[in-house]
Amino acid sequence: MNKQDKDYALVERALRLVGWNCSLSRRGFLKLTGSTALGLSALGVLAAKSGAATKKAALPFIIMEQAQGLVIGDPTRCLACRRCELACTEFNDGKAAPAMARIKVRRNLNFGPQGAYAGQRGQGSWGNGLVLQDLCKQCPHPVPCATACPNDAIVVKPPTNARVVDTKKCIGCKMCQRACPWGMMSFDPDTGKATKCFLCDGKPKCVEACPAEALRYVAWRDLTDKVPPRFVPTAVIPPEKAAACNQCHKR
Repeated sequence: MNKQDKDYALVERALRLVGWNCSLSRRGFLKLTGSTALGLSALGVLAAKSGAATKKAALPFIIMEQAQGLVIGDPTRCLACRRCELACTEFNDGKAAPAMARIKVRRNLNFGPQGAYAGQRGQGSWGNGLVLQDLCKQCPHPVPCATACPNDAIVVKPPTNARVVDTKKCIGCKMCQRACPWGMMSFDPDTGKATKCFLCDGKPKCVEACPAEALRYVAWRDLTDKVPPRFVPTAVIPPEKAAACNQCHKR
């Protein structure tokens, strides 16, 4: 089996492990990876985590501390006013820029000019009409966005231990955006830097701004196995990081 065949098999296995049940043609594989040499993608990080859970393997060595909390949303309460998005960017960035907010509010309607399509939400063939709030999962190790960053610019920030982008290290390559299975990384075109939810140091402004109490700041829990991925990650992890991951995710 040559390297391309091995990469092809790895991607198909990883897709199944994270619940992306679809067949992948050779042409689709090349389109997905962008090259014949995929290496270990951010999808592989999720696959390693899922595989360990499936086989009841010992928990991996924790490289990044768990966050102390996270923000969760209640779609049945959301009014779609999007004040949360404004509060996020006005507080953190000093400007009203909902497109780069760390919380993303959208309606779940999987229908468009071309008919039904595979929208982000995936709840029902046509969607269910709910307004959903997408929020950072504050992933446990291995953290896809942090692992994919070539400059180690995504770090833990006390007191909440949320994962935050170190703007001094970030070079704006957007690799973290390609790595997040839920599309929760944002990018500031004015600064050329990536940005993500860091829980506003324990006092999330989105929660404070919500008039319907549709957002809550709660104790951390692992939601990565409970919320289906929105996208197929395509970021390629540097070989040295892949080797480090293999040391604690051997199965």
